[in-house]
Amino acid sequence: MTTPHRTGAPAAARKGTGPRRRRTPAGGGRGVPLPLLLPALLGLAFLLVPLLGLLVRAPWSSLPAQLTSPEVWQALRLSLICATAATAVSLVIGVPLAWLLARVEFPGRGLVRALVTLPLVLPPVVGGVALLMALGRNGIVGRWLDSWFGITLPFTTAGVVLAEAFVAMPFLVISVEGTLRAAGRRYEEAAATLGASRFTAFRRVTLPLIAPGIAAGAVLAWARALGEFGATITFAGNFPGRTQTMPLAVYLALQSDPQAAIALSLVLLAVSIAVLAGLRDRWMTAS
Repeated sequence: MTTPHRTGAPAAARKGTGPRRRRTPAGGGRGVPLPLLLPALLGLAFLLVPLLGLLVRAPWSSLPAQLTSPEVWQALRLSLICATAATAVSLVIGVPLAWLLARVEFPGRGLVRALVTLPLVLPPVVGGVALLMALGRNGIVGRWLDSWFGITLPFTTAGVVLAEAFVAMPFLVISVEGTLRAAGRRYEEAAATLGASRFTAFRRVTLPLIAPGIAAGAVLAWARALGEFGATITFAGNFPGRTQTMPLAVYLALQSDPQAAIALSLVLLAVSIAVLAGLRDRWMTAS
């Protein structure tokens, strides 16, 4: 018994001799349109030329002496301490806040999320003024801190930490919340079926699961805190050895010692590059 040929299929297709479709390159087989290429190159140059100018004009021969001077080292040390403390504050209160936004349904959650991310778009100087109105000696909270506990936060090192945490914590919250949403709830629900409380499930299951997201958010928050200027100078002032961080020292040195300003700027640039390199697997890989 013979099997009849299908009448709808061409003979060339049955024999496998028909023309094959050529695979189209990723770019569609066409060149880059000139109206798009020129603005793209202009944008790249706009971002890279200022950094190149900083590297070209850097005092490489005197850079070690610049970075080891007492004033620069004082600002470096204070910046590192305050940025690390601000990151610790952000971790302690930011991770639970991210969990609340990701896991708990409550009225006005969208508004709360918008308020949490507001410091990302708020001018830092406005953030410093807001901190003064809230935590200053005559602020709505600061007056009670001063009268009850004798705590004064503005123009102190603790004020620097609070100002940096205010502008840096949203980076941590956004990163951790996104990681929590991507992780889902199935492991937490499995832990609950085994008798674990919600806090135990968070501590033993959720935290190890979202540890990479927490680490990435902490690095971003630390880098943002290290480069904070506006809120710091408004809320904490610019006192050498007490509140003068690296960005403030750059601003001050630019008026009297441009070489020192360039040296400090190079340090901040190196930190930024290190942060991007450390997060390249999370933020810089193409899908």
